[in-house]
Amino acid sequence: MLLFLGTLLVLFAVTVIVVRFMGKSALSQFTPHDLIAIFFIIGLAMSVLEVEGIFQSSIGIVVVIVVHISLSKLSLYNKLNKLVIGEPTIFIKHGKLIRANLKKSRFSLSELLASIRSKGYADISNIQYAILEPSGDISVLPNENAMPVTPNMLGYQLEYQGTPIAVIVEGEIQHRNLELIHKDRDWLMEKVQAAGFTKVNDIFYASVRDNDHSFLVDDGEGKHGSS
Repeated sequence: MLLFLGTLLVLFAVTVIVVRFMGKSALSQFTPHDLIAIFFIIGLAMSVLEVEGIFQSSIGIVVVIVVHISLSKLSLYNKLNKLVIGEPTIFIKHGKLIRANLKKSRFSLSELLASIRSKGYADISNIQYAILEPSGDISVLPNENAMPVTPNMLGYQLEYQGTPIAVIVEGEIQHRNLELIHKDRDWLMEKVQAAGFTKVNDIFYASVRDNDHSFLVDDGEGKHGSS
């Protein structure tokens, strides 16, 4: 048993180190070779373990969970956070690319450009900072002149429009959400009929705004209704 647990812990540590070594780009989006590499790593690591019976298997699962939770706890300490999770890496600063950081993180320029385009920024000169987070995601902080205009910038104070709460999803009544707005099934059926529908099963999606209880319904086939 001790040999099994020792092997398990060593392989777990080696796998974590190898995945970290692959770079944070592997966490943000899997390319075919990233996916294949991770499958091979997992397969090779597991092939060494010889699990004898359900008891040893259960012990192994518990140990892995304990190690995982322990690493999560350690990441809360600043001194160990860099070791366990890593640290943010700046790719663009004041509209200028930092090539050395891209190379260090094994993140290609094409991947970076695709990531910032997906966030609505095609021109890097409009970006104050682009940061690769430890999670593998790209955070983009635009220049002031490239930020979306908000009502506050224009001096407008908008009224609360209400939040749509789903009350029917794929023909199923969401009773818990009805309780959130202090309504029941009978009230919902009245709204359904007022919107031009007779059966809940015919409704793909329906929502109620929490401020004025306005009702919106969609059958998923082009027919809409409201009440």
